[in-house]
Amino acid sequence: MADDVIQRGWRYEDHIAYAAPDSLDDLHGPTTGRVRVGGHIDTSLNPVYDLGNAEDRWSLYSAVVRSGTRVDQMNLLDKGLLLTMWPSLNLPMRCRKTWQMRFTELAEPVLRNR
Repeated sequence: MADDVIQRGWRYEDHIAYAAPDSLDDLHGPTTGRVRVGGHIDTSLNPVYDLGNAEDRWSLYSAVVRSGTRVDQMNLLDKGLLLTMWPSLNLPMRCRKTWQMRFTELAEPVLRNR
């Protein structure tokens, strides 16, 4: 029974395994058009994003970085768009840090100078 008890201070968000591609150069997703994603990224009834719409593009990139697999990320994200949008994406702190540690070009300027 003691194995069923969750320790005080344990938070699910601290244990999520965030996927990331091996290189940002692997990101060859579309930059225009409409994109449909799987239920593991967006559980809404119509998980379609219009890349021509800034809000949709921001939502898509935030969701794919957070919840996508490496394959999703390579197929749905574009390196140039990701670099431009990175500072504003809605990401958990640990997800952002994971990506920034792997890809120094995403690190915030203040962090790069330390």
